[in-house]
Amino acid sequence: MNSKSLLCKRMHRIKKAVALEKPDRVPVVMEYGAFAAHVTNTPLPEFLLNLKRSVEVMIEAYRLVADVAEADAVNYGRFSPYNLCYAWLSKVKVPGVDLPEEISYQVIEEELMTRKDYDRILALGWPRFFSSYMKERVLKDVPPEYLPANQGPVDVCEDWAKIGVPVLVTNTVASPFEFLCGGRSLTGFSIDLIEIPDKIETVMNEILPHISRTTCKIAKKEGYPAVWVGGWRTAPAMISPQMWNRFVWPYFKRLVYEVLEYGLIPILHLDSNWDRELGRFKELPKGKIIMALDGETDILKAKEILGDHMCLMGDVPATMMAMDDPDTVHQYCSKLIQELGPEGFILHSGCDIPDNAKLENVQAMVASVMEG
Repeated sequence: MNSKSLLCKRMHRIKKAVALEKPDRVPVVMEYGAFAAHVTNTPLPEFLLNLKRSVEVMIEAYRLVADVAEADAVNYGRFSPYNLCYAWLSKVKVPGVDLPEEISYQVIEEELMTRKDYDRILALGWPRFFSSYMKERVLKDVPPEYLPANQGPVDVCEDWAKIGVPVLVTNTVASPFEFLCGGRSLTGFSIDLIEIPDKIETVMNEILPHISRTTCKIAKKEGYPAVWVGGWRTAPAMISPQMWNRFVWPYFKRLVYEVLEYGLIPILHLDSNWDRELGRFKELPKGKIIMALDGETDILKAKEILGDHMCLMGDVPATMMAMDDPDTVHQYCSKLIQELGPEGFILHSGCDIPDNAKLENVQAMVASVMEG
């Protein structure tokens, strides 16, 4: 089968899973960043600081896994740690720049944003504030040549299409809560929610209209079928029901609908534990969305509540991928396939495949779907 036909077949399999229809088999998708450097013996700075090189190394890693079995897609097809700066409004330390070459990148938890910035956001508007904030506080010490925006264009979808592999997403949208919590820090923002909730809500309402449009337009233009709608510190395990209903769900729900309006698949990238609010996701359209879980949310409970409403994706634990053996991984994946499939399920790691995952464990995950 040529690469174009293979690309179409794999994407068709994934779309059937999203639509809660029965595919020819359960799809399997890989999500990884620095695992690619680890498994190909590529120095971390070489992988992390050059966008074109990151694509090459990730494809090389895919081929190593494919020596046993080929995944149906990758979640993202390139990687730069500096993209995390835009999602977290935080600085990132990178090996070869701020850290020893063998140490993985780190998001820095600090209060780069102050309470006074809420009034600045309202006075300037979110786009102007965000642009100056990133330039003056987050990226000012980063060598310009390492920022993806300053590197040459890379046709990620086309590079992967040459080997018949769909790339699902390019960027993430997240609720205003995530931006503000990253900039203010978890402690600082938690105090703000208690002491100045009305101001926070006003600021969130200013930010919301500016979040998804650019990301969705880029995804459509470059040929990506999906967009991540991310949730990490907005997890119900992190916040009370009252606050979640006021500061999280209305904004998260609106972003999902905006992604759908562009004809894209929202991939709800949900870190941490979302058990308490799983029923709320029935408020979203049926058969059009992927809920990606990282192992903290009870995926069997999610199946019980949402199995006839939303495609689930997950959730092979990072610890298992790094510490266990192929037989253990295979048994776990087989259980997921049996209990969650064949309709409305995509096999996937719980969040990213960890940097130190064993190649043979990743191969076992991918191979597990090929057994019928």
